[in-house]
Amino acid sequence: MSTPRCIGRGATASCLQIFVALTAAAAVGAACAAQTEYPVRPIRVLVPQSPGASNDTITRIVAGKMGEVLGQQLVIDNRPGAGGVIAGEVVAKAGPDGYTIYSTATASQVIGPQIMKNVPFDPVNGFTPVSLFAITQNILVVNPATPYNNVKELIAYARANPGKLNLANAGSGTQSHLAGVLLAHIAGIAVVHVPYKGGGPSVVAVVANESQATLTPSPAVMGHMRANRLRGLATGGAKRSALTPDIPTLIESGVNLESTGWIGFLAPPKTPKAITERLLSALIQAVRDPATQKFMEAQGADPEAGGPDAFRRFIAAEYKRFGEAIRIANLKAE
Repeated sequence: MSTPRCIGRGATASCLQIFVALTAAAAVGAACAAQTEYPVRPIRVLVPQSPGASNDTITRIVAGKMGEVLGQQLVIDNRPGAGGVIAGEVVAKAGPDGYTIYSTATASQVIGPQIMKNVPFDPVNGFTPVSLFAITQNILVVNPATPYNNVKELIAYARANPGKLNLANAGSGTQSHLAGVLLAHIAGIAVVHVPYKGGGPSVVAVVANESQATLTPSPAVMGHMRANRLRGLATGGAKRSALTPDIPTLIESGVNLESTGWIGFLAPPKTPKAITERLLSALIQAVRDPATQKFMEAQGADPEAGGPDAFRRFIAAEYKRFGEAIRIANLKAE
C-alpha cells in the first residue's frame, strides 16, 4: 500500500488518518477473505469423553462426513475428566478462528458445570453455538422377568411397594441418575436409586435382574433390547424415536417428562458468524447424508440440526431442567 500524498495545513495529521483508515480496511478485507477460504487446515474437535464412548463414536461419524464437505479433516482430540470441564476450558480459551470446536453433550454442558466448583467458563453463554446434531433419547427399560409391561404398571407397583423398586444408574450425578430422579419425582414414587460404576455395569445389572429398571441413554441398551435381554417401556423424547417407533414416550404413558441426551458443536467465544455458518452448512449436509444417518441410528441417535439460536435456547432449557434434578437429588458442588 502506498502512502497518499497530502498537501496543505494539517497535512501530516490528515495523511495519518487516511493511512490508518486504509490499513484498517485492508485488514478487514483480509479477514473476510480468510473466512471465505475457511478452512485451510485441519480442525481440532475436543470431545469430553474417552474413545469408544457414545459421544465420541457419534461425533466421529458426523465429523468424518463434515471433513469431506469442508475439504479438511476434523481431528478428534479426546479430553475426558472433571465432568467435561477440562475439554470445555480448552475451547473456551481457544482463539476464535474456527480451528478448535467443542463436541459437547448433556453431561459436559449442563450437568458437570452444576456439580463442579470453580468452573472456568459460562456453560450457557460462554461459547459461540453452532448447532445440536444428535438426540439420544433416554429409554426406560426393565428386566423381561419383571411383571411390568408398561409405565403405568411399573408406577402402580412402586406406589404399592415403596422402596422396593431398584432403579439402576451410572453413578451419582450422571445423566441416568438425574433422569431417574426426575422420573420418580414426577411420578410420585419412592424407589431405590442404585449407583454403579458406569453406564455399562448399570445396564448389566438390569439384564441380570439385580436392579429391575433404568432410565438411560438409548445407545447403552439398544443391543440388549434387540436381543430381548431388556424390555423397553417408554422413551424420553417429545415424540417417539424413529429407532423405536412402537415404544411410547413417557408423556404418552402419563408421565410429564422429557428425558433425552444430546450432542452438539460449540465454538470459542467471539467466533465470527461467517465461520459458524460454514460449519453449520457442512453439519447440515453431514446429518442429511443417508449413510451418516444410518451410522448414527445404529448408535441409537436421532439426527438433528437446528442452528445456533435454537441450540443456545436448548442449552439454557436443559441447564434449568437438570438443575432441578440436581436440587431434588441434593447434590452439592465438589
